[in-house]
This record gives sequence, structure tokens and C-alpha cells, in this order.
Amino acid sequence: MDLNRYKARQQKIKEEVEKNIANAQIEKALLLVITGNGKGKSTSGFGMIARAVGHGQKCGVAQFIKGNWACGERNLLKEAGVPFHVMSTGFTWDTQNIISDTKAAQEIWFECKRMLSCPSYDVILLDEITYMTKYGYITLDELIEALNHRPKEQSVIITGRAAHRRLIELADTVSEVRNIKHAFESGVKIRQGIDW
Repeated sequence: MDLNRYKARQQKIKEEVEKNIANAQIEKALLLVITGNGKGKSTSGFGMIARAVGHGQKCGVAQFIKGNWACGERNLLKEAGVPFHVMSTGFTWDTQNIISDTKAAQEIWFECKRMLSCPSYDVILLDEITYMTKYGYITLDELIEALNHRPKEQSVIITGRAAHRRLIELADTVSEVRNIKHAFESGVKIRQGIDW
């Protein structure tokens, strides 16, 4: 390895990073969307909530779809004072009842709107809410209106597959989690602490 070439390359990278840091002058709360078919969207959202809590920020979480499962993140974050609003009906393919699913989603959405209008919340996670708009349990227009009218300093994280293009356009940061390989597809059982 040519140490001089390596050092020159690293110096060039350092200069580029420092230039980008210097150019980033806008201070604002963010809307983040984590979507895609891969594993880790909710985990990423919970990681950001844990980070914000670690910095002393007030956070709130709404969980749609997987709400009746045991949840390690919920166990941990509730101990840190993070309020959770959980749909508790579970997967829609289990319930197969659009009326009760819509009612349950609307009850949690009511709590989401309350958090999204409260300036004391620094960061809110709307976990798996993309399914709610896709299935029509919550209207996309109502979600976008609430996001657009939230307090100026409040960041929001949205997770779930198939995020609508309007959410992607509205977001400041969009990450797509892509599935390359998943143990479950090979017949491996889901594992506590890894999958839930």
C-alpha cells in the first residue's frame, strides 16, 4: 500500500466532508421516511427515538400493525418515559375485519394528531403508518395536513412499506431498506431480541 496515496485520498475525503458540513446552514426539524421491503425499518425508527431520549428529548411513539406482539423496544423506552399508543389488533391478515381495523387505526390516529399538535414533543415515531394510508384506514391527505401543521421544532419518523410518493416528496430524508436475504424465507423462526 502506498501510504502517500492513501493519505492524499483521505485528505481529499476530509476536505469534501468539511465543505459539506460548512454548507449545511439550515436549522430545522425533519420528516424522515423509512420504507422498502427489507427488515429494519421499525428498528431504525426506534433507534432514532432511543438516540433522542438519550439527549434528553421528549419523544412519543404510535405503533400500527404489529401492536399486539411483545416489543423489546417498547419495554425499554416505556421505562425511559416514552408514551406509546398501540393499535393492538395485530396484523391485518389476522383480523381480516376492515371495520374493526379502521376503528382501531382511527383511535391511534387521534392520539397521533394530539402528539403532532403538541410543541412539547421533539420527536415522534409513526411506526408502520404507511399501511394505514394504503388500506384507507387513515386518509393520506389528513396525514400530510397534520405533518405540515406540526410544531416547527418537531421531527417525525414514518416507517412502513410502500410509502406513498407524496410522503416521499414531502420528507427531508428518505431511506429504502432493501431485502437481499432473510432467514425467515429459509424456514428459520423469528427470534426474540432480533426480530421482535
